[in-house]
Formats: sequence, structure tokens, C-alpha cells
Amino acid sequence: MSKHIDLTNANFEAEVIKSELPVLLDFWAPWCGPCKMVGPVIEKLAEEYSGRLKVCKVNVDDEEELAGRHSVVSIPTLMVYKGGQIVNQTAGALPKPGIEALFKDLL
Repeated sequence: MSKHIDLTNANFEAEVIKSELPVLLDFWAPWCGPCKMVGPVIEKLAEEYSGRLKVCKVNVDDEEELAGRHSVVSIPTLMVYKGGQIVNQTAGALPKPGIEALFKDLL
């Protein structure tokens, strides 16, 4: 069973802005090769950090407005929110340690 949350415009504020936990956002698309490489790593992190980190995925094809609001121009784009604010972000496929470095000091 998946541990991530699929984000939409409708649930963004409740799941990300009002979250008491740090939130890792993965902006992706099903046709994106690098996204397919990062996807299993994101799922693994969602399991490993359950209860300490919220992991959310945004399909940029389905949620163009949300991606646009975040100025996403290439995917995968990873962002970390804490306290309703973006505190870290990167674009491109990263190995697991690189992704963990985006949020580990926030836990």
C-alpha cells in the first residue's frame, strides 16, 4: 500500500500548508523517465519516515495550476515544506541520500 498522498488543488492547503510535519513534494508525470527512477525511492522514503515526514506527489499533467503556482518547469522537482513555507527544493533525479539531505535536518 502506498504511503504517499496524491495532492490536488483541493487538498493542498490541508495536507501541506497546515501540516505539522515537514512535507516532501514530488512533482512528476507518468511519461517522465527520471520520475520513474525517483518514484520507488520516494515510496521507500514515505515508508521509512512515516510519522515524521509527509510525502506527497503532484502529477503535473493533472494539476497544471498547482505546478504553475510552484514554478515547476522541469520534472522531477522535489520541494520540502515546513511550517507552510518552502524550505528546500531541487530539480532532477537524485539518489536516495540526496533526497534525504533535503529534509533530514528538519526532522
